[in-house]
Amino acid sequence: MATNTQQVWYKALDLDELPEGRVKPTAIGVHTVCMTHFEGEYAALSNHCPHQGGPLGEGSIENGMLRCPWHGWDYHPTSGSPPDGYGDCVPQFPVEIRGDGIYVGVEEDAPHVTTVTDIMAETLTNWGVRNVFGIVGHSNLGLSDAIRRESVAGRLRYVGVRHEGAAAFACSAYGKLTGYPAACLSIAGPGATNLLTGLWDANVDRAPVIALTGQVDTQVLGPGAFQEVDLSAAFGKVAQWTQTVLHTSKHAELANLACKSAILNRGVSHLIFPDEVQTLPAAKDASAGTPEGRLASRAISPPAEALDAAVALLSKAERPVFIVGHGARFDMPAILELAESLHCPVVTTFKGKGLVGDRHELGCGVLGRSGTPIASWFMNESDALLVLGASFSNHTGITPKKPTIQVDFDAMALGKFHKVDVPVWGEIAATVAILRERLAGVSNATDQRQEIADRWRIWRAEKERRSTDDRGRGVNSASIFAALTEHAPDDAILPVDVGNNTYSFGRYFECEQQAVLMSGYLGSIGFSLPAALGAWVATQEDDPRFHGRKVISISGDGGFGQYMGELLTAVKYDMNITHVLLRNDQLGKISKEQRAGDWEVWETDLHNPRFADYAELCGAKGLLVEKPGELGAAFSEAIAHPGPSLVEIVADPELI
Repeated sequence: MATNTQQVWYKALDLDELPEGRVKPTAIGVHTVCMTHFEGEYAALSNHCPHQGGPLGEGSIENGMLRCPWHGWDYHPTSGSPPDGYGDCVPQFPVEIRGDGIYVGVEEDAPHVTTVTDIMAETLTNWGVRNVFGIVGHSNLGLSDAIRRESVAGRLRYVGVRHEGAAAFACSAYGKLTGYPAACLSIAGPGATNLLTGLWDANVDRAPVIALTGQVDTQVLGPGAFQEVDLSAAFGKVAQWTQTVLHTSKHAELANLACKSAILNRGVSHLIFPDEVQTLPAAKDASAGTPEGRLASRAISPPAEALDAAVALLSKAERPVFIVGHGARFDMPAILELAESLHCPVVTTFKGKGLVGDRHELGCGVLGRSGTPIASWFMNESDALLVLGASFSNHTGITPKKPTIQVDFDAMALGKFHKVDVPVWGEIAATVAILRERLAGVSNATDQRQEIADRWRIWRAEKERRSTDDRGRGVNSASIFAALTEHAPDDAILPVDVGNNTYSFGRYFECEQQAVLMSGYLGSIGFSLPAALGAWVATQEDDPRFHGRKVISISGDGGFGQYMGELLTAVKYDMNITHVLLRNDQLGKISKEQRAGDWEVWETDLHNPRFADYAELCGAKGLLVEKPGELGAAFSEAIAHPGPSLVEIVADPELI
């Protein structure tokens, strides 16, 4: 390699570090060189074999020649010359032997040339993408460097996870919580396909996410190159918008459209980055995109005839009930104003748990399989239902037998499973504000607040009785969630998993102002801990809705086992997350279903470590609870701990 006056010298080796006849790869600034010691002479060669880029520093000196470890080609150990008759020489760097070691001179790095991925990464941050979760790998290195530059500039946070599936779940949870997209990063092939489960979770629960996947070079696409997968086909319907970034693409515009589609369509946008495209120089006049002039207000009022029909039905109702789903999570102030004007009960779907506090005078808890008898009683006694941002899933069990008004921002969600009396297409907050104005002074609704209080007294007495159950096989769920209700901060963010632990959470935990996150329509086991990563990054941002809030995730032992390596991620980034783990050494919900179906209980048992000890090995705080009386102190200590903590509770699989 030619030398010039613009050289920087780095110490590469101690004087006695590299024995005669050996080679070694050595980091020199941002470069890696192949250091050789042959016939008493030290040399520094490029670490890249000129054929396939093989790492020469991992090779060996055989018969006086440096052999490439990838395909066995030989070069002279100090000159880098090939065998006679060939011209593929390995470049050299100058070497000096000084009193304290062997030094290598490299040319000063040229100024960074802005790449197309630099432009695209800056566009993402301009649109408000503040977090990227993922794994850096060989087919996304150019893109990763662009993300690194945005991170160094303070415009985004990067979280390196242990499995790409966790990255996608973290993004899904972040999108559900905030309404804005985070990005997940993977390599081609298996890294990209590992994202799919978490992306499907985002897809079916309408959470905005941007997936950034590497891809093999375009010149080898087709024949079946190493880690080549047709990613457009593999992502299929999970991505509502997908595009491969090509040499000739309008790169900023692709990033603009990815962000716009994720936000407006409330789904997954997918950008595919072939390896060689990632480092292409951007055009001289290229600039990053922004959302300016690209997004309109979404506060759209519904058609007049739909409003007239809704007002007519509600004005006659004496016992109206509101059913609020996850789709209304950003509209609760307006919804509660309308409910308070009518003094009517507000129940939620399971995905909407916590949108109205259980201590609110109108709050009636969760409707359906994971819910309370309070919610179902008021629905059954109602004479009109106002359903807001809910999907009418079987799990929720909204009856089709009552006169129903359904309001949703998605026209396809209206009357999706059966006809409703009044389908109303419009933005929820705008719609309920109009309803409140028009119903003032004309409503026949009775004041149901005393009935709500009476029903809560009945249910709380029943929960108290259940908390005394003890078969000697672990702590009952009523006790677990009564203690968590007492100790969880009123504004905590609570990602939950699936299984009996989650049914019990829905039934027994009483929300104040907590935000609950779950894998709703997909119902994926393992969601809660990766979701906690996504929730935690939201608490580190300036958004006053989430800043500084405590994150407490909840799972069974089956769910935790899916992504237990992500506890290491929480430790690495010092995330203030408490994980509550109900251990019963089985897939309890599946065992229950097998018994209910008159099958033998088979292969649902789990071999577990002591998870509290595992947490300590990871660098987190680990606490074990074996008796109900230990719950309060354990929750208090874990929640107060400033970093990651885990409370392992030996739980009775039958007392749920």
